[in-house]
Amino acid sequence: MDNPDQYSEPPKNDDKFHDECGIFGIYNSTDSAAHTALGLHALQHRGQEAVGIVSAEDNTFHTHKALGLVGDNFNSQDVISTLPGSKAIGHVRYSTSGDTMLRNVQPLFAEFKFGGLAIAHNGNLTNAQILRRSLIDQGSIFQSTSDTETIVHLIATSRKVSVVDRMIEALHQVVGAYSLVALTNDYLIGVRDPNGVRPLVLGRLDDAWILTSETCALDIINAEYVRDIEPGEVVVIDDSGVKSIKPFQQALPRFCIFEYVYFARPDSTIANQSIYDVRKEIGAELARENPVEADVVVPVPDSGVPSAIGYAQATGIPFDLGIIRNHYVGRTFIEPSDRIRHLGVRLKHNANPAVIKGKRVILVDDSIVRGTTSTKIVTMVRNAGASEVHMRIACPPTMHACFYGIDTPKEDELMAHSHDIEAMRKIIGVDSLEFISIDGLYKAVGEAQGRNSENRRYCDACFTGEYDIELSDLNAGQVAQLSLLIGQD
Repeated sequence: MDNPDQYSEPPKNDDKFHDECGIFGIYNSTDSAAHTALGLHALQHRGQEAVGIVSAEDNTFHTHKALGLVGDNFNSQDVISTLPGSKAIGHVRYSTSGDTMLRNVQPLFAEFKFGGLAIAHNGNLTNAQILRRSLIDQGSIFQSTSDTETIVHLIATSRKVSVVDRMIEALHQVVGAYSLVALTNDYLIGVRDPNGVRPLVLGRLDDAWILTSETCALDIINAEYVRDIEPGEVVVIDDSGVKSIKPFQQALPRFCIFEYVYFARPDSTIANQSIYDVRKEIGAELARENPVEADVVVPVPDSGVPSAIGYAQATGIPFDLGIIRNHYVGRTFIEPSDRIRHLGVRLKHNANPAVIKGKRVILVDDSIVRGTTSTKIVTMVRNAGASEVHMRIACPPTMHACFYGIDTPKEDELMAHSHDIEAMRKIIGVDSLEFISIDGLYKAVGEAQGRNSENRRYCDACFTGEYDIELSDLNAGQVAQLSLLIGQD
């Protein structure tokens, strides 16, 4: 984000949490830029406001960055031809506060004594302000408002000799959640933070190696999934192959459980689990915990579809598409007046009376954030003739802000933070409202003992308020809400 004093506001009618970005890197491919652009296409759901690619060839780096979607900016051979070289990294970014300025678009690039380095980052450093102010006091001059640039300056001030050692020393100083890829003339480097909050996977395409946020980015270029990068692992790829380094003190694994609920694409796999299958199991567990007599199970598209299928299969209630989504609505649509602003939800969703009229409807959605969209959808479904409307949510109530790379509203704007379930039910206007329990969610993702398992592997702070990674800037009074700090990516 570009203004540290602004809280993020989502686009109108957009009432979801948003991951901040997706990353992709490839080494030893004659079509590195084209493969990177395709990979970023597959990761577009992780960031829709800006995109960038940096390639390297013979000690020369080439960059193309732009605001907007991948397909609008990397859609011709003329653009791809400006990015020669056998290795490249790319980034898609999501930002909602202030202007999405080109200077904040990643990958960031800098020239060092050892040569050029480009870096792209997914996550949020929770001590970025403390580090930034210390670096500025030492004479560093920042060119962006992204916390990613903090890592660049820490690399620059390191006294280590090799770029890998410099990066490791830099990352020993940061706290927070991060997965990153970096490109030098000789290396493609990938790193996951010691808690493994954000995803990063390794893939292979013939003789080329790939690092990316999700397996769907491998599928689009017909690459092979090799494995997940482990928490706290540094992967260094060069002409000799892949080298793994584990330089950080072992920490508790805390992968973001919301990746299973919403962020990851359903055709991706994480830790050898199909996201689609997990979401169906979430729906089935939701049905076991919160059954209700009804005639039809209707997903709120698209993110509610797998859980709704699971709910329907577990209950035997028919599944049907009672809400149709318009996939051709851009995020830049301008609502011309307050007089028709209330119609905005119909830009994306419209009820299907043939399925709904006269029926007792169960609406299944992945989450409720502010509740504004849920309220409008329920009204729309009732107006289409539903005799009853019940809502089932495929995650626990989201009561707390995320400080680890997810764009969230101010905490008091989260409906579940200030309302109990009965109050939420009345506001949204449904006959019943239920959420999956925290233990039910854990069971659905494979933790048979629920959240209290002694080997708990997930971060669930947005549900529980338990922040296992130190919130250094917040505790030092540097910011009001870390997730909305300067340009986290």
